[in-house]
Amino acid sequence: MEPNAKPRALVTGASRGIGAAIAVRLAQEGYQVFINYMGNEEKAAAVRDQIRASGGSAELCQFDVSQSAQVDEKFDWIAKNFGPLAVLVNNAGITIDGLLLRLKDEDLAKTLSIDLAGAIYCTRAAAKHMMKAREGSIVQISSVIGETGNAGQSGYAAAKSGLLGFSKSVAKELGSRKIRVNTITPGYIETDMTGALTENQKEAILRTVPLGFFGAPEDVASLVAFLASPASRYITGQVIGVNGGMYM
Repeated sequence: MEPNAKPRALVTGASRGIGAAIAVRLAQEGYQVFINYMGNEEKAAAVRDQIRASGGSAELCQFDVSQSAQVDEKFDWIAKNFGPLAVLVNNAGITIDGLLLRLKDEDLAKTLSIDLAGAIYCTRAAAKHMMKAREGSIVQISSVIGETGNAGQSGYAAAKSGLLGFSKSVAKELGSRKIRVNTITPGYIETDMTGALTENQKEAILRTVPLGFFGAPEDVASLVAFLASPASRYITGQVIGVNGGMYM
């Protein structure tokens, strides 16, 4: 890395919600942030402009995490033109809810390809460059649903639970190169998805949360910032919940 150059961080699915909050926070922490998005360039550009307006450094980085060729091409492009990533945050994800007996093959395949395979592709691509640098932090954004399960979300739970085992395995593989891999499992965070819930649904969920309120995207971003930093240098292979006590 050039003298005084900023370390680089890539956040997938960073055009809104938790991903956008993570991108903004990492920029505040001094990273040059690459904002990945698949389709909504307008929202991604708004996040970039917000970061730049605050004196931070950010670039747009469009690719589909479920397409390994696109992933490899973009990660190689970043390494060649800017240098290797110091931080990767695998946040991109979707959920297509439905009971198992009504679960369509194409919906299951899409969920697994983005939520699980996409994180695997990005981790593999980042690790190739981080291994040469002999340092790095990879943070997976899973879900409390990957720990507890939830009726009507079997495909989503399978993908998010799969991230836990994958991340622990990779943490063991990459530890000797000083690359740390940790997983965050957010509970109910105030985003577009929770905004679609009815008041009765929200009240029912809050009864399961000891702290009694929904989290904010910034709550997840704060933990990402810690796991990205040298302050967490002896933490790897861990699953850390940000869920208000909903699951312990």
